[in-house]
Amino acid sequence: MIYVGIDVAKGKHDCFIVNSDGEVIKDVFTISNNLEGFNTLLAAIPNVQKNKIKVGLEATGHYSMNLMRFITNNQLPLIVLNPLQTNLFRKAHTLRKNKTDKIDAKLIALMLQSGNFKPHSDVSYHLRELKSLTRHKSRLKENLAKYKISLHRILDIMFPELTSVVYSINQKSTYELLRAFPSADAIASAHLTKLTTVLSKNSRGKYGKEKAILIKETAAKSIGSGSHSLSFELLQTLTFIDFYSSEIERLEAEIKSIMDELKSPLLTIPGISYGLGSVILAEIGDINNFDSPSKLLAFAGLEPSTYESGKFIATGMKMVKRGSPYLRWALLEAARLIAMRDTTFKIYYQKKKAEGKHHYVANSHVAKKLIRLIHHLLTNNLEFIAQS
Repeated sequence: MIYVGIDVAKGKHDCFIVNSDGEVIKDVFTISNNLEGFNTLLAAIPNVQKNKIKVGLEATGHYSMNLMRFITNNQLPLIVLNPLQTNLFRKAHTLRKNKTDKIDAKLIALMLQSGNFKPHSDVSYHLRELKSLTRHKSRLKENLAKYKISLHRILDIMFPELTSVVYSINQKSTYELLRAFPSADAIASAHLTKLTTVLSKNSRGKYGKEKAILIKETAAKSIGSGSHSLSFELLQTLTFIDFYSSEIERLEAEIKSIMDELKSPLLTIPGISYGLGSVILAEIGDINNFDSPSKLLAFAGLEPSTYESGKFIATGMKMVKRGSPYLRWALLEAARLIAMRDTTFKIYYQKKKAEGKHHYVANSHVAKKLIRLIHHLLTNNLEFIAQS
């Protein structure tokens, strides 16, 4: 058997090739992160049957994606290792605090020799696309949240009383009000008819003349301090909020079209629609990678940690939170929703609450039950049927 250990970095990768007898086929060498470098690696691997080769590397995010695709396209068995595994393996083999890319390449090859790791499963095109889009959506939503927080900061300086006279800062009527009159002084001196028109048009008639008068009078008494620079920042912030909101809508349409093609049974579960369903499906990938619900639970980082020493067994240990944070968030959110919509899950949640568990703890128990359901439905391609 030939073992190829690769330590992945941004601009280059360190490689080490050894056989099952411990004979070094090619000592540590460095390849560039480009097609020429990939072909150099391919040429260095002995020409033997594909099933006699194991290529291993750490899961290092986007830095390894192109190399992984190259390896799988050349039909070489690929094993993707968890960085936590390699770190523990390193500690088990040396007491020294030595860590270099060259050492890690040898370490990965040694791990392949000593362990029985499951080969990496190349997920379908749709799932790869879905994962890319859902993570991109997460980043866009983070940026949108930052600008919404920034809007509140600006208004705390310019017009802090506004929150007391509108239902929400983050609603269309408030946004359009601030676009038309980007300061408390501008609102206070605005013509009442124009102010009423802006509010009424963008609130679908919910805000009328009375609301316009209230906002105008509140602005006249405001302690806020306006300036041209703050008004300029306010308008730009509103522009960015609009931009990210519209781009997220476009992105959600793309995600929906892929989910419609996949026709996943996940969408039949109460509380799981395109948003949560796409994240769960994208992060799980190939369900066949998980032999049991417990392995899926561990991948999500929702399993409880354990600690035993001698006769002592710790209780009340926290969840490990070492898996996919995207999957963990989606499952916990889905658990909250299904406990509101399905009788069986609602009873289970209430049972945990009756045992004295905090809401978040009870919800995590519901999430574990949900994982068992998801594993069953995806493995057998079955639709959800509510239990009577």
